[in-house]
Amino acid sequence: MSGAAEALASLQARIGQEVHVSDWMTVTQDRVVAFADATGDHQWIHVDPDRARRESPFGGPIAHGYLTLSLQILLRGLTGAEQAVAPGVRQAVNYGLDRLRFPAPVPVGARIRGRFTLLEAAQVAPGVLQVKERYTVEVEGKDKPACIAESLYRLYF
Repeated sequence: MSGAAEALASLQARIGQEVHVSDWMTVTQDRVVAFADATGDHQWIHVDPDRARRESPFGGPIAHGYLTLSLQILLRGLTGAEQAVAPGVRQAVNYGLDRLRFPAPVPVGARIRGRFTLLEAAQVAPGVLQVKERYTVEVEGKDKPACIAESLYRLYF
């Protein structure tokens, strides 16, 4: 059995299971401003704490929704080759999203963590698997998640 076939069997046995819960991380104003600088999205609700405290319905600045989404790879622990989704993976590539919602804001200064549930795993080409995971961002002390995404990865063996 090839590495891809073994990984597929292992992944398919875990469908429906939570496969990772990250540590908590604090979303800082510096991170929000760096994201604004990288994307050009300098809306005051994100980058002007004084105005956000005065005028925002959230009582202060909030993280960009797409910043919350972009933290997925960091929170999933996929930032290094030694942290592969499955043994034998040479490369993992973000393939896209099937669904994305931002049900609640992430206040600057809040702590968040990611929860990951395996939804699907299939072979899409020789030596290539596609995996779908649900990424849910919890905000510490809040009942409603800040982000729910169904993300697709291509795994190359």
